[in-house]
Amino acid sequence: MTLHQKIAEDLKQAMKSKSILRLSCLRMLKTALKNLQVEKGHELGEEEIQSVISSMIRKGKEAAQEFRGGGREDLAAKEEQEIEILYGYLPQQLTPEQIEANVREIISKLSAKGPRDMGNVMKAAMVRMAGLAQGKEVSDIAKKLLTASSAGH
Repeated sequence: MTLHQKIAEDLKQAMKSKSILRLSCLRMLKTALKNLQVEKGHELGEEEIQSVISSMIRKGKEAAQEFRGGGREDLAAKEEQEIEILYGYLPQQLTPEQIEANVREIISKLSAKGPRDMGNVMKAAMVRMAGLAQGKEVSDIAKKLLTASSAGH
């Protein structure tokens, strides 16, 4: 079953079970996928679907942070529940330790020396970890490692 079929099937199940949060989350996802499909003019592949899901997760995390900053814990919690639903459609995400190990390997392979090599490291890292990790998390780890390696030289 493709990712697209799984989302459509889960949407039907959410309607039948009257799972309000899951239903609204999957409808938003389906709309985002349809918009991208119209924009691109072709059926979306698995990687494109995963990219949309990752983007929605990133936006959800940012929204939850904003809601917390504004004292709206109820809305932040709703965003986080939607994020959990969306994560269910991505491959198993890498742990911070796994991300760090991958980034260290890339830094070594590219002979990156410091923060000025961030672009090359991130390009290689996101190709390697596409759909397996959020870009912000990879970026934070890469920045930390590159800053530490330049301080050591």
